[in-house]
Amino acid sequence: MSDPTPTLPAAGTTLEVLTFGMGGETFALDAVLVREILDIVPCTPVPGADALVGHVINFRGRVIPLADLRPAFGMEKAQVTADSRIIVIELTIDDEPLLIGLTTDSVDEVATLPADDCEQPPAIGMRWPRDHVRCLVRRAHDIVVLPDLQSLFHALATRAGVSTIH
Repeated sequence: MSDPTPTLPAAGTTLEVLTFGMGGETFALDAVLVREILDIVPCTPVPGADALVGHVINFRGRVIPLADLRPAFGMEKAQVTADSRIIVIELTIDDEPLLIGLTTDSVDEVATLPADDCEQPPAIGMRWPRDHVRCLVRRAHDIVVLPDLQSLFHALATRAGVSTIH
């Protein structure tokens, strides 16, 4: 199992992130993971698959999993709108690069967030499981949620029989 309290970024450093909207909240992921941002494309449901990755899409001639982070964060399924996007990211699973599409309500911007504004999620008062949140970042009048993609997909890969995620 992954560490329930991920290490915060080093003080004095910055995080280059892509921010996106999901369920009325602002989320972000490391920009270095992003391969492409797509308009919504047709997807194929995978019977019996985990709710996190219940569909696949055709991405440049390859079939890749399409993940919806909403179930992991206890959010309702969202209707597709003109602002909806798929963010294609690349994670390494068992020393193999894996492309994964993430559904979002919108994609906002590439931003630089100071690591000094990052905090661990509080032990109480959170509506999401703490092990799904890498850190929270204070930004103006908003809180940006960095999901712990390693934890989320490690649990899924473990259930599927894949040993490690890097």
